Amino acid sequence: MSQTVEQRAANTIRTLSIDAVQKANSGHPGAPMGMADMAVVLWTQFLKVDPTDPTWIDRDRFVLSAGHASMLLYSTLHIAGFPITIDDIKAFRQWGSVTAGHPEIDHPLGIEMTTGPLGQGFASGIGMAIAEERLRGIFGADLVDHRTYAFVSDGDLMEGITSEAASFAGHQELGKIVYLYDDNSISLVGPTSWSFTEDIPQKFDAVGWHTITVDGHDHQALAEAITAGNDEAGRPTLISCKTHIGYGSPNKQDSAASHGSPLGEEEIVLTKERLGWDFPPFTVPDDVRDLFVRSLAVRTAEREAWEQRLAAARDDNDTAMLWDAHFSPQPVNLSPPPLDAGAKKATRALSGAVIQDLAQVRPDVVGGSADLASSNNTQIKSSGDFTPEDRTARNIRFGVREHAMGAFTNGLVIHGGVRAFAGTFLQFSDYMRGAVRLGALMGVPSIWVFTHDSIFLGEDGPTHQPVEHVAALRAIPNLWVIRPADAGEAAGAWQVAMNRTEGPTALILTRQGVAEPSVTTDPAVVGRGAHVVRDGGEVVIIATGSEVSLARDAADLLAERGVSAGVVSMPCVEAFNELSRSDQKDIIGRGTPRVSLEAGVTQGWAEITGRRGLRIGIDTFGASAPASVLAQQYGFTATQIADRVDEYLKA
Repeated sequence: MSQTVEQRAANTIRTLSIDAVQKANSGHPGAPMGMADMAVVLWTQFLKVDPTDPTWIDRDRFVLSAGHASMLLYSTLHIAGFPITIDDIKAFRQWGSVTAGHPEIDHPLGIEMTTGPLGQGFASGIGMAIAEERLRGIFGADLVDHRTYAFVSDGDLMEGITSEAASFAGHQELGKIVYLYDDNSISLVGPTSWSFTEDIPQKFDAVGWHTITVDGHDHQALAEAITAGNDEAGRPTLISCKTHIGYGSPNKQDSAASHGSPLGEEEIVLTKERLGWDFPPFTVPDDVRDLFVRSLAVRTAEREAWEQRLAAARDDNDTAMLWDAHFSPQPVNLSPPPLDAGAKKATRALSGAVIQDLAQVRPDVVGGSADLASSNNTQIKSSGDFTPEDRTARNIRFGVREHAMGAFTNGLVIHGGVRAFAGTFLQFSDYMRGAVRLGALMGVPSIWVFTHDSIFLGEDGPTHQPVEHVAALRAIPNLWVIRPADAGEAAGAWQVAMNRTEGPTALILTRQGVAEPSVTTDPAVVGRGAHVVRDGGEVVIIATGSEVSLARDAADLLAERGVSAGVVSMPCVEAFNELSRSDQKDIIGRGTPRVSLEAGVTQGWAEITGRRGLRIGIDTFGASAPASVLAQQYGFTATQIADRVDEYLKA
């Protein structure tokens, strides 16, 4: 049958996808088959990307939130001329391949972010759009003027993170977002009607979005809808694209059978016959490749013109310095905030003071919290709030939306030109865990500010008192968890977090004041993970955060009993673990009995203390009472700690 080159392009994406899934004997063919027309229209008519420079700063961001449809992205990137080869397509889901089962962040390949857990791409894309709005407000549309597109699925829209994110985007009037919803009425196990009967356009209308419904296989209708979305300046756009999962498969179209399993050799033959496809497996017809080459050559010209505008703008020294401060920022060296002699300050307050200094030296820094700015001490006092009326402001009011806030923060940092932090109570890090884990997986240097870090926040009770959360965060690979003990360590924690580019950092901060907050004079010690606070040869107490001052007091009592106890502050176990064994022993001793002291579960501390060491913690939930009462009841007074160490040494 006669086909246009655009139809043949869609069928190329379909056949590459089903061939790759079949060869891997693993994958999701149905969604790529259903969304192929959407991809062809977006990439050949609208998407501003340049395969010759995939990391171009002013490119459009495209996020495949429906990450299971990864072969749609890989096939499209290959046809478009990005450095994903046909051999990469054939190696789908294999060891060492760049074509993983779900897209993994790789900007030089054209892959914007990791999208596995559904809803993460939807929300992270909104973070990218926030970054674009702010940078455009600073530098103007000549240098920053791009859009955020995403393909989203029924599964994305079922996840709660999406409702949080959509509400925020509508409230903020983020008009440069256009999301195409693959509305195929099928989920993994069967029809979506079994569990999902919402009127999605009406729902999104209600939270401030512009919505359109079209036939997702009609190229003209798709183009008109995307144009209308791009013309909508004050609202994000959701285009509900009515599609057929497994499009073209005679026996599996519109069936969950095409969602997560290969079609099978016989069905592939029948499907290709139905599509009028008579090419060998893994074939890209010349006219299809030419279609993408011609379309994207326009983008290369746009990128070259942009580079000329940037060069001209950089003739102004102030503009050049401001641009570099956002896109090539320098490492920071931070100083402890000044303190009154003998004052007790919560480490959340010390962190807040450091943020003010940081904001002065790093104009790329933005941040916010989940409606807890005054409690988290995350407000940048020299700036107002990011709003539709002020896109250059640095404080973002995320509202009580922890999970979306985490994904927004990842998106802001992934976009580039912005360094973002987000704050909430440590207890609510559970709500953010999906985003925190993905940030670590992608190596995104987001910064998480988690306050109210132990049972010692007191009367709010165990629902708000984290005990297992520090250990749970430490379990995430590539996430550095820092629990500072004093002003110097608070400055060092932020210094480490800001200068760390290979992954995220979580700052764990107290609500209550900590004694002797000026023990640490050199913030750089945080980068080593641990340092000696007090020398002593018979036992060493290794503590974190507010327990460092407690350890010092216990060591004083032990000294009165004739026991020489050393104290080590270990604000960052992950940094300590990167030291050589020799350097570690220089800090925590060689053969010296070790005691860990932290107001949380003891899980994980045996790696530091050794099997025979003493681990003092709280392996149960907290209670509602004043902090001083809780300390007594849970054995966290200096006398109780000294007694336990004494008993341990005598055992």
